[in-house]
Amino acid sequence: MQMDLRASDAGGAAFAPLVVLELATHAKEEAVTWLLGRIRDDERNGVRRLQSHSILVQVFPLHDKEELKRLSFSWYRRIKLSFQPLDDIRHYFGEGLALYFGFLEYFTFALVPMALVGIPYYLFDWENYDKYVLIAVFNLVWSTVFLEVWKRCSATLAYGWGTLSRKMAFEEPRPGFHGVLGLNPVTGREEPIYPNAKRQLRIYLVSVPFVLLCLYLSLHVMMIYFSMEVWALSAYEAEPGVLSSVLLFVPSIVYAVVIEAMNLAYRYAAEFLTDWENHRLESSYQNHLVLKVLVFNFVNCFASLFYIAFVMQDMVLLRQSLATLLITSQILNQIMEAFLPYWLQRRRNKKAHRRVWRVMGDKELPFREQVQLEADMSTYLGTFDDYLEQFLLFGYVSLFSCVYPLAAVLVVLNNVTEVYSDAFKMCHVFKRPFSVPAANIGVWQLAFETMSVIAVVTNCALIGLSPQVQAYFPESDTHLILMVVSVEHVLLAFKCILAFVIPDVPKQIQIKLAHLEFESLEALKKKVSPSVCVCVCVCV
Repeated sequence: MQMDLRASDAGGAAFAPLVVLELATHAKEEAVTWLLGRIRDDERNGVRRLQSHSILVQVFPLHDKEELKRLSFSWYRRIKLSFQPLDDIRHYFGEGLALYFGFLEYFTFALVPMALVGIPYYLFDWENYDKYVLIAVFNLVWSTVFLEVWKRCSATLAYGWGTLSRKMAFEEPRPGFHGVLGLNPVTGREEPIYPNAKRQLRIYLVSVPFVLLCLYLSLHVMMIYFSMEVWALSAYEAEPGVLSSVLLFVPSIVYAVVIEAMNLAYRYAAEFLTDWENHRLESSYQNHLVLKVLVFNFVNCFASLFYIAFVMQDMVLLRQSLATLLITSQILNQIMEAFLPYWLQRRRNKKAHRRVWRVMGDKELPFREQVQLEADMSTYLGTFDDYLEQFLLFGYVSLFSCVYPLAAVLVVLNNVTEVYSDAFKMCHVFKRPFSVPAANIGVWQLAFETMSVIAVVTNCALIGLSPQVQAYFPESDTHLILMVVSVEHVLLAFKCILAFVIPDVPKQIQIKLAHLEFESLEALKKKVSPSVCVCVCVCV
């Protein structure tokens, strides 16, 4: 079943795709009529609830061939050193996706100074593992300024798209929410009611212990990795050679693959647990899911590096492990996110076009076949995994790139290919997603800011471990520790002052927003002000 629906997003840009509905065979005509009304009114929660009850199989907007062709040509078909067409991306896919690509672009350009500093450091000071103080100081400043400037860029984009002052919409219960039917005191409608105390018990008695167990398993795997490192090193020392020198990198490569596999398995477990916790609102569900995934991914990806840096204090091994983990994870991500989807989509398209060609010959692909072709495409699940990948890359760069200065260079190269691979997937691998209005990157802003605070502490500690700094405190470790802690607190205070001094919204946009609010108030006064009648009573 198809129908043409026209709606506008929060910024007023036309988002009027042809929406395709695939209903179950047992769906009744009354349900179909109700469903079409819900979509016209943009009530997507009711639509998703029908999907959860297997009444509605899927609903998605069709790609516009001509518009998609123009977007593809300006976005990724030409290799060029220029900015992405964010306004066109927003017009076609919505603000949420456009903000992700805007952040990806900003992050990539922000890494260029780090890369330019890291390349000569790598070329001329590679063998001296101890001289990393200057680049650590630069890392501190960069990680502090990076997110403050992004807030202003995000506000500028959101203002141009009309979503900066967008108020949080009233949230209906999420599709998977269940419970005993009761009366909602706000809406006056019947809806499932689930006791919050029961949800908290599920979180603290089941979810939290499960996460702690997964963290323990991650740390256990880390210790197995160190045992493999000791074995490889002893094999190299017993019989030096080409084979044994290659063997030195095997533990790190195997560990990097295991990390990616554990992250993937844990992601499915975290989604299952968060579903089982039965959160009423989608925002609450997303916050708990993000917290679970971020905590595990942070420990799983960075615990070994912290152990090497601050327990073993082996900067040579730290550099080797960081390089191997970063390169291996990027290769795996490129295979899973770029090459594999591209190959699968080409294979799927060839089969579909071959089937149609037998019937139609050289004629253009008919509409029904176009709908079937897009119905078989993968569903885009949102920007969660994309932001998570950038979060981990930001961690690799901000935490430990002072001992491996090429980390920023590798992340820049990864993000350049990420832009093209993600653009291709959005245009040709995934169904067209519905537009999602957004004013910022949401909870991920807090996640990146937390990582930047950890980066300040980590880099200060690394500076304290450097031989140049320790030479100033040859007799007293206490003075060294006090100095490091003092510098760390000063930098954290500087970070807070910087966040206070630099406004999140540029001054000219604040003025424009204030002017719009003034005009709205004036128009409201003219509209609702009653006529004033003056009566004069004369008493004699």
